[in-house]
Amino acid sequence: MAVSSEYTPPQDPLEYLHSDAQIVAVNKPAGLLSVPGRGEHLADCLLTRVQLAFPDALLVHRLDRDTSGVIVFALTPHAQRNLSMQFEQRTTRKVYVARLEGRLEPRAGTVDLPLIVDWPNRPRQMVCQNTGKASVTDWNVVKYGANETRVRLTPKTGRTHQLRVHMLALGHPILGDPLYASGEAREHDRMMLHSQELRVKHPETSQSIKFRAQPSF
Repeated sequence: MAVSSEYTPPQDPLEYLHSDAQIVAVNKPAGLLSVPGRGEHLADCLLTRVQLAFPDALLVHRLDRDTSGVIVFALTPHAQRNLSMQFEQRTTRKVYVARLEGRLEPRAGTVDLPLIVDWPNRPRQMVCQNTGKASVTDWNVVKYGANETRVRLTPKTGRTHQLRVHMLALGHPILGDPLYASGEAREHDRMMLHSQELRVKHPETSQSIKFRAQPSF
C-alpha cells in the first residue's frame, strides 16, 4: 500500500537518544510531523510530544513527515541559537540511509543539482539550473537487492526534499516516497528514508557529539 495522504501518526512511545541541560535528541518515527501543520487535525507532532517530557524544548531543524531518524531539540534559547547557527553554517554532519528503486551505479558519487519549489505542484521541489539554490548530496552504495539499492546519503546542504529529489534525478526514487516515486516503487508501507546519524558540537562545551539510530528497514 502507498503512504496515505491522511494524517494518522504512529502512537508508539518516543525513543529518546540523549538528554542533558541543553539538548535532547530523539528518534523520530516515520509518519509523524516534526512541527504542527495547518489545521487542528495536524496539531499532533514531534515537537509537542517532546514538550510533554521537556516543556522547554525548542525547534532547531526538521525532518519530513515520512522520514524517520535522529532529530535534536534545544532546551535553552542559547542552545537553540548555537545549534541553528551550526546548521546554517553547515558544520553539522548528517548521514541518512535509504532504499532506492533499481540498481544505482557507480557505487559512489555526488549529486550537484540546484533545487527550488515547484510552485504549481507544491510542496514538490524540482531541479532548476537558473533559479534553484545550490544543493549537494554524496552517495555510497551499501548493497544491492532485488531491483533495489541500499545507499548511505550525506547531504552537504539542507534543502527541502533534497535527498528525495536528488535520488529521483538519478533515476532511482526512494521506495515508498508518496511525492516522487510512482508505480511499484511507491507501494510501500512507509518511505524508506532514515536519518541514521547526526553530529553537532555541544552548545555548552563545543565538543563534538554524535547521535545514532538504526533504521527499521
